[in-house]
Amino acid sequence: MSSKPLVAILSGAGISTDSGIPDYRGPNGLWRKDPEAEKLVTYEYYMGDPDIRRRSWQMRRGNRALRAEPNAAHRAVVELERSGVPVRVITQNVDGLHQIAGMPARKVLELHGTVRSVACTTCHARGPMEDALARVEAGEEDPPCLRCGGILKSATVMFGERLDPVVLGQALAISKACQVFIAVGTSLQVQPAAGLAGVAADHGARLIIVNAEPTPYDDIADEIIREPIGTSLSALLRRIANGA
Repeated sequence: MSSKPLVAILSGAGISTDSGIPDYRGPNGLWRKDPEAEKLVTYEYYMGDPDIRRRSWQMRRGNRALRAEPNAAHRAVVELERSGVPVRVITQNVDGLHQIAGMPARKVLELHGTVRSVACTTCHARGPMEDALARVEAGEEDPPCLRCGGILKSATVMFGERLDPVVLGQALAISKACQVFIAVGTSLQVQPAAGLAGVAADHGARLIIVNAEPTPYDDIADEIIREPIGTSLSALLRRIANGA
């Protein structure tokens, strides 16, 4: 049995900004720049308006997340896992960059789904996003499910949808079991994901927050790091790998 502590890492948009993916709620976030864009990822609007769906597919064609590469922060998490420390990633991101960086998929919980797949809203069949986008490129403005003809959407949790209760339950269990909980690049304002930090602290975990701006959980944190994530997370995880 490993005597090393179980480390849970809750990652938010801030971990991926160095990969060229803008955050959503920061000063330069997408929703602040274009509030109309929020409709394109709101389930009720998406299901009820074919024009919203057509615009959503065009937005997906330009999605930077699909072309992004992992950055130093993603790689630092992989290095920690490969050092022999038990690591579980709970991510609010949909970009898949933790897995592309080399984290085993079974050790990554995607609370908000993934932009790299599509799902049918009727029969729940899934497939690669790249295949659906190829159909859009070929002229299908709102490609239906090839299995049942239902409406396809990104396999992400849209506004107005519930998180997957199974994934959320797994995240809760990890938060209760871990000895170290690191919240990185997240405002800790969106529930229920933000609440995992409090759950971890309540169960005795050392809570470390790595974020440029203050969060509602700073008062209960054991350590707060404000330096840029790309460099500060690497240094922090090296410390933890060395038992500090």
